[in-house]
Amino acid sequence: MKHVPINANRAGQIRIGHLEVNRLGFGAMRITGKGIWGPPKDREGAVHLLKRAVELGVNFIDTADSYGPYVSEEIIAEALFPYSGLLIATKGGLVRSGPGRWQADCSPKHLRKACEDSLRRLKLDTIDLYQLHTVDPKVPFEESFKTLLELQREGKIRYIGLSNIEPEHFLAAVNMGRFVSVQNNYNIYNHEHEDILKLCEQHRVAFIPYFPLAGSQEKLTGSNKFKNLADRLRVSLAQLSLAWLLNHSPSILPIPGTSSMNHLEENISSAGIALEDEDMQLLDKLAENTT
Repeated sequence: MKHVPINANRAGQIRIGHLEVNRLGFGAMRITGKGIWGPPKDREGAVHLLKRAVELGVNFIDTADSYGPYVSEEIIAEALFPYSGLLIATKGGLVRSGPGRWQADCSPKHLRKACEDSLRRLKLDTIDLYQLHTVDPKVPFEESFKTLLELQREGKIRYIGLSNIEPEHFLAAVNMGRFVSVQNNYNIYNHEHEDILKLCEQHRVAFIPYFPLAGSQEKLTGSNKFKNLADRLRVSLAQLSLAWLLNHSPSILPIPGTSSMNHLEENISSAGIALEDEDMQLLDKLAENTT
């Protein structure tokens, strides 16, 4: 692997509302236990990992009350409070009943309590970015979004984000009030939500792809052209996948998550990878064939 400077701010900045953050964040889902349930085996290591991410220029940390549940938010507060220069984003709307078990609850009553509990765990008076974690089939989307607008008016939320939405939810929200980000599943081989990305570009909304590295090693290893390009640039396939995201759209804010210090530093190194136009043309063409 060639040496690339390890600093997240080399990826440039993106606006979240009126706030600017470096365009390579950290997803804090995996600092919990197996199945995103309970505490991690090495809590001290998780604290050190978060601090190292910030040392490397990460100033956008994404979490949710359902990660643990509650564990990720608690460790973030332990490691990083009082969050000098950081934007801590969290989510509400999913509840847990065990490892790997997720259930939507986007009712106004639950969202209000979830937001207030996140404020307490994160030791905040206002959450800079609070995201609706999903769309609840039992609750009209407009009702859930209206609740976030109410929490915003009360000063408990600075900016609103949405997650796991479809275009109709995006357009409905545009007609109701302001939101600044969308977080959907998206990576080099999964472009299911390309239409959402295009809407984000049109409306100047940040697009935060979750699972930005999902399957990159397994899916891309079989492609000689991907491997040849990674070898020529002397980077890993994971780094190449992140570099593609950063170059694919200026609206994209990747949040690769890990519990490994080595993987953290490798991921952040991707901010220093220079892709030529012909590299992106090749990657775009190969990415089309992976969907």
